[in-house]
Amino acid sequence: MRFPESVLRKRLKKFQGKIAARNLDGVMLRTLSSYAYFTGIKWLRPALFIPSDGDPVAFIVKGEEQEFTSRTWIKNIIAFVDGGDLMRKVVSTLRENKVKRIGMEFGIEKDAYIFFYEMFKKLNPHVEVIDIGPIIAEMRMIKDNYELSAMREAGKRASRALEEVMSLIKPGISETEIVAEIYSRLYKWGSEDPHVYVNAGPNVRIHCQPYRDSILRKGTFLTIIIGADYNNYYANMSRTIFVGENIPETARKVLRCVEEAYDTAIKLTKPGNKFIDVIKTLDKIYEKYSLLDKRVIGYAHGVGLQVEEPPITTIVVAHRYMEVKERMVLAMIHSPIVYEGFGQIKKEDTFIVKEDGSLEPVTFLEE
Repeated sequence: MRFPESVLRKRLKKFQGKIAARNLDGVMLRTLSSYAYFTGIKWLRPALFIPSDGDPVAFIVKGEEQEFTSRTWIKNIIAFVDGGDLMRKVVSTLRENKVKRIGMEFGIEKDAYIFFYEMFKKLNPHVEVIDIGPIIAEMRMIKDNYELSAMREAGKRASRALEEVMSLIKPGISETEIVAEIYSRLYKWGSEDPHVYVNAGPNVRIHCQPYRDSILRKGTFLTIIIGADYNNYYANMSRTIFVGENIPETARKVLRCVEEAYDTAIKLTKPGNKFIDVIKTLDKIYEKYSLLDKRVIGYAHGVGLQVEEPPITTIVVAHRYMEVKERMVLAMIHSPIVYEGFGQIKKEDTFIVKEDGSLEPVTFLEE
């Protein structure tokens, strides 16, 4: 196993205490990242029943039992042969455990399908469903030493990949060619589910899949965004470069603004400070450069078992009013400057918020 069983059991015990306090009889997890948080592995398609007391039960496709148990501490498994069999066995398990109130995570990741939720309600009409997403998010925001160690390793891979690919950047290369070079390196170095986005100006696409017919040209910006993983944990970084020798003053102004905002965000993101206060200060910088109308609101997001996880200040308005806490891992500045005719401009690294209030960079690129 990648993490000690004692670490995973400690997470489970803490979580069970929280759901018991909410008078829940258990939780049915279908989100991949939270599944990995408790089992120590990612497994498609995730299905894990966590009772309020006792060991979890994993639902696994028949034939996968041996491989599954060799990679995780979870030993209570129920095999199924198809989707209908899975739902029947989930219903049976809940009845055996006399479940009346159950928690589910209403998240934004791909495995949190509303289809499964609606099917579950139909098959379990007498079971009350409660959203336990905030409970899991609160736990996952604060990283333990094993998580931090994995993210430091992920950061090394992201930084190295970006550094190496920079030498390949030239007019005429396509977005897909750039992405292929990065993915090749990350997979060779042990990443298992990396995420790479590229935007070659002058058109602007934020976090868009690369296009084979989007060709890098002179006089525009190229933005590369990398999420490298190690032992399921991510580090996230982004860089923008201007393609060409003669940089127009407009482009220089945008780059100066991004650098000043980046440096200010690092200075102000400290334990006890609220994200909203940092956002307000950054907006003054954007306004000074006459770029306020070209920035995306928000500047930081959490990183962990997902490249982007709570707190997500660009997506969830309420998260902007959270306080920065020790042992959070944050990517910033996440929000780009969007400048038509040039592209998007962004500088982003992943940082660990340390106990002494300083920020430890997980990703770093020599400028």
